[in-house]
Amino acid sequence: MHRDLKKEPLKGIIPPMATLLLDDDHLDKEGTGQLIEHLIAGGVHGIFILGTTGECTNISYKLRKELITLSCKLVNGRVPVLVGITDTSLEESLALSRLSKEAGATAVVAAPPYYYGLGESELITYFNKLADNLTLPLYLYNMPSHTKTMMTQKAVLELSNHPNVYGLKDSSGQAVFFNAMIYAFRNRPDFTLLVGPEEMMAATVLLGGHGGVSGGANVFPKLFVDLYNAADKGDLKEVGRLQEMAMELADEIYAMGSYGSSFLKGLKASMFILGIGTGYLATPLSAFEKEEIEVIRKKLIGLAAYKQYV
Repeated sequence: MHRDLKKEPLKGIIPPMATLLLDDDHLDKEGTGQLIEHLIAGGVHGIFILGTTGECTNISYKLRKELITLSCKLVNGRVPVLVGITDTSLEESLALSRLSKEAGATAVVAAPPYYYGLGESELITYFNKLADNLTLPLYLYNMPSHTKTMMTQKAVLELSNHPNVYGLKDSSGQAVFFNAMIYAFRNRPDFTLLVGPEEMMAATVLLGGHGGVSGGANVFPKLFVDLYNAADKGDLKEVGRLQEMAMELADEIYAMGSYGSSFLKGLKASMFILGIGTGYLATPLSAFEKEEIEVIRKKLIGLAAYKQYV
C-alpha cells in the first residue's frame, strides 16, 4: 500500500495478527485469509504481522517469508501492512525487510535484538544502523519483558530524528513511560505512538496517543475499533462501557493457567471456537487441550463483547 506515513501518520487499531498454522511447517492459508477478512470487516486501520502475538520468534524463516507474501497479497492494499523483522541478526532483519518491500508491505517493525541485553548507546547505534539500511519505514518496538532491553526516553527521542524512523509501539505496560512519550512528541504529529497492552489503549488515546496494537482485535476487531473511536472523540461514557468489555475479555480469556503464553493460548482457543484457525501454537508452545477449550468456550459466550459483536 503506497502511503506517505509522514503526511498521513498511522492511527487507530492495528492488530498484531495471530499466525495461523496447521503444524510447525505449514501455514493455515485458508484460515489466514479468513482472519484477514475478519479484521478488515471489523474496521481495523492496519495489520501487523510477525509480532509477539504472531509468534514471530517461534516460526521458521520459510514460514515467515510465506506469511509476508501471502498476507500482502490477501490484504491487497486495503489497509497498511506492517511486518515484524525483529531478530538477533541485523542481516536477517534486513532480508525480511527486503522481502516485505517486494511483497508490498507498508512498513516494518523491530524490537531490540534479544538474548543479550543492550546498553543505551548500543541500542541507539543498532537502530540507526538498521534504519540506514532499510527500504521501508521503521517503527520502533519496545518490548522489555521479551527482549531484556527497555528503551529509554532519550533513545527514542534521538532515534526519532532519523528520517526513516516513523514511530514507536510500546509494549512495556509502563504508563509513566508512555505518557512521557506523549508529552515529548506533543509537537510532532508525524511521529506515531501506539500502545501494545489493549487494557491501556483507550486511556492513552484520550491523552494524545495514536492508537493500539491490540491482540484482542483478532477475536473482536470491531470492539477495539469502537473503543478507539470513542476515545478519539472523547466520548467518556462510551469509553467506559466498551472498556469494561475489553477488561472482561482480558480477565476471562487471557489468564488461564500459569503460562508465559496464557494470553496467546486463550486468544487462539477463542479464535478456534469462533471458527478461525486450528488453535495450533508453534513449538515450543502448546495449545490448550479439549477440557481447557471447553472452559474457554463457556467463558467466551458469556462475554458482553460476544453478545454484542458475534
